[in-house]
Amino acid sequence: MIEIIPALPSHLPEILDIVNHNILHSTALYDYHIKPQEYIDTWFADKQSAGWPVIVAVDDNKVVGYGTYGPFRYKDGYKFTVEHSVYVADGYSGKGMGGQLLKELIHLAKVGGYHTIIGGIDAGNAGSIAFHKKYGFTEAGLLKETGFKFGRWLDLLFMQKML
Repeated sequence: MIEIIPALPSHLPEILDIVNHNILHSTALYDYHIKPQEYIDTWFADKQSAGWPVIVAVDDNKVVGYGTYGPFRYKDGYKFTVEHSVYVADGYSGKGMGGQLLKELIHLAKVGGYHTIIGGIDAGNAGSIAFHKKYGFTEAGLLKETGFKFGRWLDLLFMQKML
């Protein structure tokens, strides 16, 4: 049974494994190089100090996904908008934990008083686009050739859900 819980420092190595797998094998993250443990430690500390949620999906004591949100942009006028991230471990896509993570992030954003939640998605990632549509996100804008990875230009699709 999958549990969605707040992330703990002990979960960070498994979160880092998910991050690094996506860096190496997907266009879900536009980074090129794997991140060291210090990166995820700092990332988590920054999220904690700013009060942003980091949640994990745990199956049989193993982290199989994580989600978070944070500021969309750093201008006062955007203070009611957040941008989220949801990632699942290799081999766990399509098993429902991504949806559980996203539903919890949406709930936390509503309770937190936010007005809209944004996702930035590689426009070629049909699975992620369909996933977001399933949870009420709509396409809100396409930025052509704004990313470059694996020797090709990538389009960034913004999807949005009004809370």
